[in-house]
Amino acid sequence: MKIALVTGASRGIGRATAILLAEQGYAVGVNYLSNEMAARAVVNDITVNGGRAIALQADIADEAQVVAMFRRINDELGPITALVNNAGILFQQTTIENLSAERINKVLSTNVTGYFLCCREAVKIMSHRHGGKGGAIVNVSSAASRLGAPGEYVDYAASKGAVDTLTTGLALEVAACGIRVNCVRPGLIYTEMHASGGEPGRVDRVKASLPMQRGGQPEEVAQAICWLLSDSASYVTGSFLELAGGK
Repeated sequence: MKIALVTGASRGIGRATAILLAEQGYAVGVNYLSNEMAARAVVNDITVNGGRAIALQADIADEAQVVAMFRRINDELGPITALVNNAGILFQQTTIENLSAERINKVLSTNVTGYFLCCREAVKIMSHRHGGKGGAIVNVSSAASRLGAPGEYVDYAASKGAVDTLTTGLALEVAACGIRVNCVRPGLIYTEMHASGGEPGRVDRVKASLPMQRGGQPEEVAQAICWLLSDSASYVTGSFLELAGGK
């Protein structure tokens, strides 16, 4: 049985990935932070089409909640074979002069510590060293880790730089344990996250600067994530897929 946990799966890239994984035969844990209605809508989309899914409320920045979430998915669906680390936060666009320690630490606790905690729990389940059957992890980073997001959210970009390093290090650490770890770097994608940064129309404002002259859709990122999790990518680990329209 293929069982996947997708964090931040109530909207955007996470939602598209959860639905596509279900179409490919995975039972899916749909993690969300606060929007229970949206998460249950994703579960409903999956189950009405014959798939299997459960909604899992947890703040991935909270260690106890992460442990409880993994225990619950194990009890209700079984041991996971795939993890998509997708949950992330950003705040209002600003320059560094206006960044507070509180904001920086909030971004890092979700976007970095949260990814580490979820990877830790997944490895405990998947690793051959712990009697697991192996598995795959995909971390959702951002083109911002390469570009820096100057004048907008350098704190978010830095958190994604840490995700890149986590991917490289963990891929090497668990390669012999039957676990593959890869990363996608989306660029300008039409999701609700831009509203969190204070500019819902950001993609349309800057899309002309991209070589492909358009923003991406969440489903396009989901396709890449699902391929990296699949047996078609069985010899791929420690790799990065750029999904940024050529930028």
